[in-house]
This record gives sequence, C-alpha cells and structure tokens, in this order.
Amino acid sequence: MLNISFQKIDWSTIEKVEYKGESGNAYWQTLQFAGLRLRIVEYSNSYVADHWCKKGHIVHCLDGEFISELQNGEKIKLTKGESYIVSDDLSSHRSLTQNGTKLLIIDGDFLKSN
Repeated sequence: MLNISFQKIDWSTIEKVEYKGESGNAYWQTLQFAGLRLRIVEYSNSYVADHWCKKGHIVHCLDGEFISELQNGEKIKLTKGESYIVSDDLSSHRSLTQNGTKLLIIDGDFLKSN
C-alpha cells in the first residue's frame, strides 16, 4: 500500500527524456514512487515503438490518437479522452501513431498479474 501525501504536480517542471522508436521518438516526463510510476508521454509523428511491451498500464489519451498494436495482430485505436487498462504479462503490445499523441500512463505493482 502506498502512502503518498497530497501534492500538486507541475508537469512543466519535469524534464522530458527522449527515447528513439523503431521510427520517430517518444518523450517521457516521469514521476517515480515506490511501486508506482506516472508519466506524460508524447509520441512524435510516425512513431513506432522499438519493442513489444508486456508491462501492465493504465493509458489515457490526452491529445491526438494512436494505435495500440497487440502481438497477435489486433489493433486498438485510442483517441483523445479514451483509455485502456491491462495487467502485467496479459498482452504484448506496442504503440504507433501517424500524427503524434500525448498520453498519461500509470503503471506499477498494483498491475502485477496473479
């Protein structure tokens, strides 16, 4: 169980770290707590992740749209205001976007599969 006191988060003060994709770039702003990670993630135009992820996430699309491609070939499109949730090890997925997007991503120990 986490004990996080009330705190305001000013994302404009949190450093953006660039990660190269298979194509395009991702920019992460990350807050890390014990067992909990919060991120604002922006994908550039023509972004394709360079790996398949098995980690669980809660993903909320803040702006734009993107595709979450599952390793089984299924593609799920999320647009501004939509979210998805998945636990660890229950799907292999990666993100793709044509015109860029901005996401809020929450993950941590609470998403470990049983």
